[in-house]
Amino acid sequence: MAECPNLTGCPFFNDRMANMPAIAQLYKRRYCLGQGEGKESCARWIVAQKLGKEYVPPDLFPNQLERAQQILQQAQNPK
Repeated sequence: MAECPNLTGCPFFNDRMANMPAIAQLYKRRYCLGQGEGKESCARWIVAQKLGKEYVPPDLFPNQLERAQQILQQAQNPK
């Protein structure tokens, strides 16, 4: 799998989890660097692809697929 093309601007990849370096490295390998599930399974990537980067919350972790789905649903059904 290839690296995520959004690495340079991604706040998560660029040490959003500075206080949790072991978990951050695991997530980066799994979702960002193409050594696991890849960007297609990253919640941040999914929201950015469907809605645009500006809709990705800064605190959205790559493994929060359920939250990503909620963001997508809210965008489709605004109140």
